[in-house]
Amino acid sequence: MASEVLYRNSTVNKELSDVLVSHLKGVGRMFYIHSPEETLYEKPEDVPNFFRQSFPYFIIFMIIEHIVLRLEGKKGIRLNDGVTSISHGIFQECGRLIWRGAESYLYTWIYSNYRMVDLPWDNTLTWYAAALGVDFCYYWMHRACHEVHILWAQHQVHHTSEDFNMGVGIRQSVLQGWCGFAFYLPLALAIPPAQFVMHHQFSYLYMFWIHTEAIKSLGPLEYVLNTPSHHRVHHGSNKYCLDVNYGGVLIIWDRLFGTFRPETDKIEIVYGLIYNQPSFNPFYLQIFYTGYVVEKFRSFENWEHKIKAIVWGPSWEPGTARLGDDDLKEDIQSREKYDVTLPTWCNGYIVVHYAVVFYGFFELASRYMGMTPFSVLIFVFYVMASLTIIGMLFDNSKYAPLLEVLRCSALAFLTRSISSPTPVTTLLQIFYVASAMFWCLNTMKLLEIKRTKLE
Repeated sequence: MASEVLYRNSTVNKELSDVLVSHLKGVGRMFYIHSPEETLYEKPEDVPNFFRQSFPYFIIFMIIEHIVLRLEGKKGIRLNDGVTSISHGIFQECGRLIWRGAESYLYTWIYSNYRMVDLPWDNTLTWYAAALGVDFCYYWMHRACHEVHILWAQHQVHHTSEDFNMGVGIRQSVLQGWCGFAFYLPLALAIPPAQFVMHHQFSYLYMFWIHTEAIKSLGPLEYVLNTPSHHRVHHGSNKYCLDVNYGGVLIIWDRLFGTFRPETDKIEIVYGLIYNQPSFNPFYLQIFYTGYVVEKFRSFENWEHKIKAIVWGPSWEPGTARLGDDDLKEDIQSREKYDVTLPTWCNGYIVVHYAVVFYGFFELASRYMGMTPFSVLIFVFYVMASLTIIGMLFDNSKYAPLLEVLRCSALAFLTRSISSPTPVTTLLQIFYVASAMFWCLNTMKLLEIKRTKLE
């Protein structure tokens, strides 16, 4: 009996130790701290989705950051802006669920047919070469996304927040991965596809935590690494912040190619787009600027101007340089942030429903490979539509209550139709029916949301 107890205790201790080690490795990945020997993969499909696995760490880091900012006397992460940032991250992952890694197919094809050297995939030197190569290509991809108008139309999503916090690190475009992928293709001449896919994720994980005002300086590391200080400048709308600090993990590329600019305490950085779009609707923020590019293209009759409207810089106008005239660029000095103050009951409602959608997304992500593409598309539509309507609720859009009635009614019907009755499905049906009735009252003006601006 005693031996059995000792065996159980040792088993439990080992399991707890394994869990602790796993979480420590998960935290380490956020800072590009990895063991090369443990992250060597032969095939791209063998590489875990580290980005998706890191969502719990994203949330934990955001909570810690919020607490630190509040202790410093600052406002911290706003609920509406923080939720919108997370929604963009889920949008990006929903896109990946649909195309199932197809964006890396061309890279694999080039490597299989035209590679110039055979670097061993299980060698640590290959691991480090891939890390350096991916970061170098990221610099040029990121720079192009600011200097080519149609690429900026996708990348601008990442700059739409008027705050600067770790949530902004998740705020990504659904289509930027496709638009910027060509910049990584030269690596396919030497770097094995699995190493590329892995370091591409590691790079974005590192860049998550540098979106913060809670860390002022990293001392001597500022000379080599991209840090919160450097990246705050990159996200500013002030003129001195424009078109600088493009680095991913390393800031040395900016120093080498003349695009580095240090942070100064003489100027308060104003975050967001130069011409900001007031909205917490993630779908709108994903697409609105593409409409502007199309409008600018159509406004010219000269085909040379039409083409330049797409491939020259966002500030380009006829008669100016490729990136526009610096003297004509607006210098944002201060700006009132867009905000909508909702009643506590409405914020509580949104948080509960957002948690359900969040859980549903991860259930989909864990099962999608065993589902038909059409089924995945339907569930992705549900997730993205739900996040869009939640964003509209944050905006206090006049269409949001009716759309929420339709969304909850449809989900109540689907929950009843596609699954056998269980206590959980019954509870979900009651939850969605009650929510639909709740917003019916709102449409009849029995419940109202007051809209104000942030002071």
